[in-house]
Amino acid sequence: MKPGALIILLSFAPVAAQAADRPFDGAWLATVTCGNREDALGYSLAAPSIVRDGHFHGERLKPGQPGWLTIDGDIADDGRANLYAKGLVGAAPYAVGRRPKGTDYGYHIEAHFEPSRGLGHRVEGRPCEVSFARQ
Repeated sequence: MKPGALIILLSFAPVAAQAADRPFDGAWLATVTCGNREDALGYSLAAPSIVRDGHFHGERLKPGQPGWLTIDGDIADDGRANLYAKGLVGAAPYAVGRRPKGTDYGYHIEAHFEPSRGLGHRVEGRPCEVSFARQ
């Protein structure tokens, strides 16, 4: 091998190291649990999720379907995460203000992840907890 070729190969080593899995990469299950509030019944929704390169994405049902939920955001290497949830009301009795089925909503989630689990809470609106379990 020519000396110059070795230098070129070594210059790509940091890029390959950066492409390695981040601490929380892998399959997760996010569960949003909201208790009864004002005129709304409590509920619990589970969203299969994946973390790739530190980016969290969870989704329940398909976009446009009542009851659809998606959660997205980045997880820092120390486990802190600011996520955003958006979705469509599944049934009026479970929505504050009895908003009609299919009405859109969104809120922020502050969370902290550990190697196999995480916990977060809804920032705006009704109090809700979000738990995360590595699959």
